[in-house]
Amino acid sequence: MTDDQQKTTEQDTAKDTPEDPVVTYILNAVSDGSEVSPNAIAQKIAADKAKPKDPQDIWRKYMTAVRQQAIFLARNGRLEIVRKGEVADPNDFKGLYKLRLPRS
Repeated sequence: MTDDQQKTTEQDTAKDTPEDPVVTYILNAVSDGSEVSPNAIAQKIAADKAKPKDPQDIWRKYMTAVRQQAIFLARNGRLEIVRKGEVADPNDFKGLYKLRLPRS
């Protein structure tokens, strides 16, 4: 298989694969154009999926998934990671951040 055939196969597979539910939560949260903290997204996911016996801080369980998917979306140009008011490099950022749709 040549490189071009492999790239085409990977692109076709990506189109056929449904998006991760966390991606859907992220994109819904930023759809109005505002900046949203990853904590708020994780808390929304936890509120929708939590069972009555779960602890109140169960949302922390979803923080890693939100960060990973935010990085994925930022690398693909579908999202911006904002740190201290500036767009951060998705491959190299630390600390508190917010998420927003890309601005022209």
